Amino acid sequence: MSETVESAWTGAVDQPPVVQEIPAVPDGSARRALLDAALEVFTERGYTDASLTEIAARSGLPVGSLFQHYGGKRGLYLELWQDFREEQERRTAGVVAEARGRGVDDPITLFVEGARGYLEGVWENRGIGRLLAEDDGPAGFDALRRQWDRAWVRRNARLLEVDERRRAGRVRVIVLTTVIGGAARELGDCADEAEVREIVDEVCGILSHLSASSG
Repeated sequence: MSETVESAWTGAVDQPPVVQEIPAVPDGSARRALLDAALEVFTERGYTDASLTEIAARSGLPVGSLFQHYGGKRGLYLELWQDFREEQERRTAGVVAEARGRGVDDPITLFVEGARGYLEGVWENRGIGRLLAEDDGPAGFDALRRQWDRAWVRRNARLLEVDERRRAGRVRVIVLTTVIGGAARELGDCADEAEVREIVDEVCGILSHLSASSG
């Protein structure tokens, strides 16, 4: 999850450098077939042991198509990550926009509403969530994710109206962001929706308390 919440909430358009590394992709069903096959194989074999031949066979497309559009396993993995982020951003943007439409303007309430929407999205997309939580990814992915996480913290600070120039404020937002990320990783192993609701409610309560405690 890793994973980005607040960029969607504020309508920010900045994207991490990884977006520029992903080549043009096929449209429609061919693209979806490749990504679905890649997710299946990465989940079953792990990224390191995943076979491009197996991914191509499961997608019903030639290996050459995979190389042409993604350049190999790394490009597929990064595209899965980007798709997950974008879907999560659309979801959280909708949740926060709906709250604002009801007249909610308190930054903490909006932050918690967005976090709830984000975590619910993690459960609905738990296959990719589990994959991204693993340590087995392409070379350099951890650094890219850390870079994205730092941007996430900065955007959350803006949403919460926290002055990042103050170290205490910056640390506060880091803690809140870490709570969301940790909870997202746990959701992948939940047994059912009842357990998910319990965890999400607990996390949102923690976020409300931690956000309000600093004033």
